[in-house]
Amino acid sequence: MKPHPQIPAFGNLDFRGYCPTEQVEQVTFFNRLRAQHPKTYGLIAIHPRNEGKRTHGQVRWQKAEGMVKGASDINIPGAPTFVCELKRKDRTKSTWQKGQLEYLLAAQEAGAFACLAFGADAAWEAFEEWLSLHK
Repeated sequence: MKPHPQIPAFGNLDFRGYCPTEQVEQVTFFNRLRAQHPKTYGLIAIHPRNEGKRTHGQVRWQKAEGMVKGASDINIPGAPTFVCELKRKDRTKSTWQKGQLEYLLAAQEAGAFACLAFGADAAWEAFEEWLSLHK
């Protein structure tokens, strides 16, 4: 997977080897966030559930309810909003899914802190950079 030049990428882009799945990395990030910021960011951070197989009718209904194809894995409201697409630590084991890059670019255009992170530690690094904007 190749990062996009307009979207900041966090993590070691040269890392190759064993690494947890994206889901495990996501759980790791959210557990850490909720443990270290239980009364603020841990309460408001979300992962939009866009994955999974659905029937055509379910897809139409969920889109009507507000589901957006390509929505990023980690969203934290703020000024600016933190929007992070989380991938596996070894970037060769991940790919862009349909709509993900477009979502990040649109979020960035709207003023969000949009980024790409390879692994939970990289997502945490991005989160800390975002936090520094608030101080």
